Amino acid sequence: MWPTSPAQLIEVQRTLAEAAPTPWRPPRGEPPAIGAVVVVFARGQTGAGARGDPAWSAAAVIRRRQLLAEATVAGAAADLYVPGLLALREGACLESAVRALSAAPDVLLVDATARDHPRRAGLALHLGAVTDVPTVGVTHRPLLARGEWPDDDRGACSPLVLEGEGVAAWLRTRRGVRPLAIHPGWRTTLQVAIDIVMMATHGHRTSEPLRHARWLARIARAHAAQTVARRPSGE
Repeated sequence: MWPTSPAQLIEVQRTLAEAAPTPWRPPRGEPPAIGAVVVVFARGQTGAGARGDPAWSAAAVIRRRQLLAEATVAGAAADLYVPGLLALREGACLESAVRALSAAPDVLLVDATARDHPRRAGLALHLGAVTDVPTVGVTHRPLLARGEWPDDDRGACSPLVLEGEGVAAWLRTRRGVRPLAIHPGWRTTLQVAIDIVMMATHGHRTSEPLRHARWLARIARAHAAQTVARRPSGE
């Protein structure tokens, strides 16, 4: 069960921040099965949203650019969005899509932070602990950490620091485009997190598993909107 109140979540986050699970390493002999999970909400939504907002979560697992599994789940947001408390809104939705996969990933990419967080336990770390899957957070910008951008070369990285601690890194996945913020999550080190993201981008700015999962979620949302539009009035 995911926490249902800010007080419960803050307590869980503080516990997770102190956890020291065994670090994960990619398997030898073949590339890892890299998964990703995302959630999207209804188009046109602005602000923090609300409890009960329709949500569509999707997950995908890819190895060597081959799709191994995919899943889409319709659900609802458990709460509105509050910075530092994203797990209240999205945690259960994301877990449902991961659980629906027919093949488990070796490592999971999440659009959320991990140690770059007021209590050093963002949703990318929390989801990994709940699903027992190593995780890497991939975001377009940090939450609280700060750092200069890296050189404009693919693979260049630079530290993101919060209160004197390196909690994440900027990573340039493609020349000429904005770098991504990479967050070591559950059972992953910063170097492993960077390696996994580089392995999954294939020359694009964002990783293939995240792009595919986001596409699945958006397709599910579009289908739901079309279904509503086709209903006779009065239903």
